[in-house]
Amino acid sequence: MARRRVLLYLKPFDVYPPRPLSGASSLTFPPPPPPPRAANPKILSYLDDRCRVHKDTINLCKSILQRKPLDWISVQRDHLTNPIRDVDLVITVGGDGTLLRASHFLDSSIPILGVNSDPTCSDEVDELTEEFDARRSTGYLCAATAWNFEQILGATLAGSRHYSELSRISVKLNGSQLPTYALNDILVSHPCPASVSRFSLRKRSNGETSRLINSRSSGLRVATATGSTAAMLSAGGFMMPISSRELQYMIREPISPTDADKPLLHGLVKQEQHMLVVWYNQEGAVYIDGSHVTYPIQHGDTLEISSDAPVLKVILPEYLLKQASL
Repeated sequence: MARRRVLLYLKPFDVYPPRPLSGASSLTFPPPPPPPRAANPKILSYLDDRCRVHKDTINLCKSILQRKPLDWISVQRDHLTNPIRDVDLVITVGGDGTLLRASHFLDSSIPILGVNSDPTCSDEVDELTEEFDARRSTGYLCAATAWNFEQILGATLAGSRHYSELSRISVKLNGSQLPTYALNDILVSHPCPASVSRFSLRKRSNGETSRLINSRSSGLRVATATGSTAAMLSAGGFMMPISSRELQYMIREPISPTDADKPLLHGLVKQEQHMLVVWYNQEGAVYIDGSHVTYPIQHGDTLEISSDAPVLKVILPEYLLKQASL
């Protein structure tokens, strides 16, 4: 029987602010002035600990994989540029952002398991709540942490822990498919957050179209069921069952909408529907799952947005599995 192949996909360390080297000196030139640093030593200690915990989790995951009858390699997320192929499982070590980044390189054939490398400590948050925000990684989609990774991995390899299929968003720009599918959400807006976004939209299904909405606003957000718990929920949207194949959309901060348009500023795109968007600014952008993946758009460009995208196979945490079964 062939050994299974695993890709370990890692959040890098450079996302944490660098610390100046103590005792660093130069024999020829004076050292450059240190960058401005936070005055609170507790913040520096907190950031150092976050980096240490993340590194310890990576080392733990590697040691566990080393003991398994697997062929595996590791790669930092910033070093991967091509689609992931020829592996049986992808394991991400970081948080939801790392899992999202990995999903952009995956089709519907390879499952993904997220390890939250730095989960929030409630006691730490309570202790420091009057000084700064000490929350760490949410890990909403991560089924494992350092504490249970070996157990979750074993169950996954044994077939007793099954993956769930999560919907993603497809975007076509002027009829051409964008290569990146969004697991959480997309944002269509002007690149400058202070500028007005001008566009029109309507929904289409089986040749039938809804009335046209002309919008001047802060942009358009479209979320999957998975992403309905993130920015969409914060903006006043609603949480969707994670197994839903529908999309939720919201026009952000509409300027003087008509009474007829108001009920249509926030709603659902059904599985059989497409949303057609025409852009009317000189410049704009489609942001996929945050700010890391963007596609420029310009006046007159047309976007076709739908859930007609390859699903993503994800090993979900227990509480999301229970939600999906309701």
